[in-house]
Amino acid sequence: MSAVATAPAPAPAPSEPSLLTQARWAVSDSLMIAKRNLLVWMRVPAYIVFTVIQPVMFVLLFVYVFGGAIPVPGGSYVNFLMPGIIAQSAAFATFSTAIALAQELKKGVIDRLRSMPMARSAVLTGRMGADTVRMLVTILIIVGVGYLVGFRFLNGFGPAVAMVVLATVFGLAICTIAAFTGLAIGDEESVQAFGLIWLFPLTFVSSAFVPISTMPGWLQAFASNNPVTYVINTMRSLALGGPITADLWKSIAWLAGIFIVFVPLAVRAYRRAG
Repeated sequence: MSAVATAPAPAPAPSEPSLLTQARWAVSDSLMIAKRNLLVWMRVPAYIVFTVIQPVMFVLLFVYVFGGAIPVPGGSYVNFLMPGIIAQSAAFATFSTAIALAQELKKGVIDRLRSMPMARSAVLTGRMGADTVRMLVTILIIVGVGYLVGFRFLNGFGPAVAMVVLATVFGLAICTIAAFTGLAIGDEESVQAFGLIWLFPLTFVSSAFVPISTMPGWLQAFASNNPVTYVINTMRSLALGGPITADLWKSIAWLAGIFIVFVPLAVRAYRRAG
């Protein structure tokens, strides 16, 4: 009587990683991508010039060329100017976000990253993390240059830190727009031209460099309701003192709206890219 052969027991199915484990992997991958992007930023002189040296030139030009000709409330143009320069610099720093994503998309870098065993979200979250660090460094450098030319925080240490945080969040919000445009357009020159079309008017037609009351009446309506104006007015009040609440809530509403609209658009453009 022959022995009956028994089939081997099936191997147990691999268990799905827990949500906590997946989140930990996503954070680790995002930090790695952020480190990569920061290394690129430090090794490409053009990025450093555009994000650091250009804002410093703006500070020196406006203070020493235009400062004596622009009357402002309180009499100190440099104190009036610096919050505007900081906000503008945070916004302009997003050019490199859009250009870098368009370059990586065109060269197939994003496709290669998405084919690797890593969290798919890490490409965007890592980029945003690196941009946050980059903007914070740029803002601190500009504050230091401002102190050299006479700028002073007049409202205490806490509000000064809050101003820097608000400027960084504002820059990050503009980064989400830049990420969407960079991935949606996918061409470096087109992305740069598009950024100039909307970002320059939005920052210059605001309270950044001159009091809105000095503008023509037809332009004051736009400048007064410009989200950049709300952010800069809040930053100015935090730095120098004055009423904060009204502009702060309007700033928060606008920034929240930008995140709500453009984060999903950037994710959708990223999924369709390639």
